Amino acid sequence: MIRVPSPAKLNLFLHITGRRENGYHELQSIFQLIDLCDWMEFYPTTSKKVLIDGLASVDLQNNLIYKAAQILKPFAQKQTGLKINIEKNIPMGAGLGGGSSNAATTLIVLNQIWQCGLKTEQLAQLGLQLGADVPIFVHGKNAWAEGVGEILSFIKLDQKKFIILKPDCFISTQLLFSQKTLTRDTKPTKFCAYQLKPSDFGNNFEHLARSLYPEVDEAMKYLDQFGTAKLTGTGACVFIEINEQMNIDEILKYSPCKSYLVNSLSESPLIHLEV
Repeated sequence: MIRVPSPAKLNLFLHITGRRENGYHELQSIFQLIDLCDWMEFYPTTSKKVLIDGLASVDLQNNLIYKAAQILKPFAQKQTGLKINIEKNIPMGAGLGGGSSNAATTLIVLNQIWQCGLKTEQLAQLGLQLGADVPIFVHGKNAWAEGVGEILSFIKLDQKKFIILKPDCFISTQLLFSQKTLTRDTKPTKFCAYQLKPSDFGNNFEHLARSLYPEVDEAMKYLDQFGTAKLTGTGACVFIEINEQMNIDEILKYSPCKSYLVNSLSESPLIHLEV
């Protein structure tokens, strides 16, 4: 049995800079890996089936873990059946990339178990078929992201702590993208500009999430008492960077919804995995 962590991420900002002819949106963002992790256990079996335990709410055919296994099968030199157990700590539909991370973890682990022999960049390209966030977790490094999220420039970020709140709602990414008031023409910028003044960088989905989901608005108003609250991805999670003046215990205690205290990661714990 192989037991490995599957980390979450925050979008430190998220700008929509344009729209492609195929309908996909161009964006700019910073992916920050954090130490909030799901845990995944891989049990090779003698059957040829891939079974997943711990995600009963997701149909197998739509499960990104299952899909990741399927796209790797043609490359397998030593294919076995699998039972995959998952301990979910990353909330679903939260903008923290839990599903994408689970898919990337599956690609990384099965590439070794099945002796596929694929390089990291090849795994990232396969992962892009599953979702725009999957490559960042395959590479396991913090990055400045462009394109639909697949063009990555790896960056060094300062070590930080964050408080994350998970409002009691499930945000529809499709609904947010369909809104006519979504800003789709934010001027492209550079990482050096972010480094000079990160407070100028926000999330184009924030006003929509706050207006369509009162729970998100409540969580952001709560965190805004202590600093500048931000939405991660298309939500629903919101977060704040911790400073020395904050009473962390009090903020967590009186949170209007589920809260998490997390640390930034300089790289994924999977980056040096050998099985």
